[in-house]
Amino acid sequence: MLFQAFDDKKECEYICAQGKIHSKIPKNLTKTWSYSEFLADEEIEYAKLYCQNKTLDEVCPEYLQQSWEKINKKLKAFHRSMIEVNLDLNNYCLRELVPESFLVDFGNIKNQICEHVFKKYEKPENYDYLLSLTKVLTEIKNKKLNINLKTLNEQLHQFKTRQFAAKVKHATPHIIYDAHRTKTGRLSTKDSFPILTMDKTHRHILEPNNDWFIEFDYNAAELRVMLSLLGKEQPEEDIHNWNLKNVYKDIGTRKKAKKRIFAWLYNPESKDYLSERAYDREQILEKYWNGTHVKTHFNREIEADKQHALNYIIQSTAADLFLRQMIKVWEKLQGKKSYIAFCLHDSLVVDFSEEDINILKEIKKIFKDTVLGQFKVNVVAGKNYGNMGKLSI
Repeated sequence: MLFQAFDDKKECEYICAQGKIHSKIPKNLTKTWSYSEFLADEEIEYAKLYCQNKTLDEVCPEYLQQSWEKINKKLKAFHRSMIEVNLDLNNYCLRELVPESFLVDFGNIKNQICEHVFKKYEKPENYDYLLSLTKVLTEIKNKKLNINLKTLNEQLHQFKTRQFAAKVKHATPHIIYDAHRTKTGRLSTKDSFPILTMDKTHRHILEPNNDWFIEFDYNAAELRVMLSLLGKEQPEEDIHNWNLKNVYKDIGTRKKAKKRIFAWLYNPESKDYLSERAYDREQILEKYWNGTHVKTHFNREIEADKQHALNYIIQSTAADLFLRQMIKVWEKLQGKKSYIAFCLHDSLVVDFSEEDINILKEIKKIFKDTVLGQFKVNVVAGKNYGNMGKLSI
């Protein structure tokens, strides 16, 4: 049976089905538009995943356009009125803010659009992965950040800090990731707390809701991905030290070795015999680029010329690998007090409760053991995100 949920939060457990609003979930539900946390244990098919995260506007069939535009216009009017009175929508369920008759009309038209999507689109081969990722990102979105702006007081004489404080004061205390906006699959944010662009000097405003932030961070993930795609074993040590000794013959310093490898890696015009001998760019391109499109290890296809092909291959593979490892950690944390707070590129930050100390080593192992090999993981911990120290586990 087709149905519609209107909120993705656990506490907003109500749906519209067969022209009625239900507070308790019927047993025969099968299909809807998008995922909600209270549906986590249900066997539901999601139209939004079938159409690769397109919007309702984009997939609405022509014969429903007029009806959809009318109901959507009314929804936007409700939304504007809520914003005008400064309502934080994260603290409410939609049912508390709009008439039930509107929800029924809204649910009915969404059902019709969903029915069209399920007929027109085939189920993606990676549907299970997309659903798991959606569950993780929805949980992160619905966890409220613990933001302590008072810690900025000593920095407010700086214009940059005053700008940041003003921005955060009016931002939502939630991180809203989008897994579909970038070509490579790297997460982006929109209308969200600015976790991806926040200056390192301001990170200390984020404090855990539990006892600690613990960050699991891959050591040079993109270089390790490239080694794996070339069929080479992963160094157990820091990869830049390894490069210094094994690629650059101990010429220079770790810092110079790091700068040298990245200066060469993504610049097709750069010539560096020692780098090329260890990291064969042409071998990677021959395997994953057909002259017009990249197809990665995880079957992501991206249109690319030679200038961008290697960049897309490595960055996309690294991004998809990281997200799969994040899902595994999330699965391990189900039923625990600790939870994933957020992620930043190839690092994962867990809001950690000391009562879960017995699984800390296992979390690191899960994150480390990838389908492309065992990646070295650095672990740091702290009472806020700006002051993190090395943790040996």
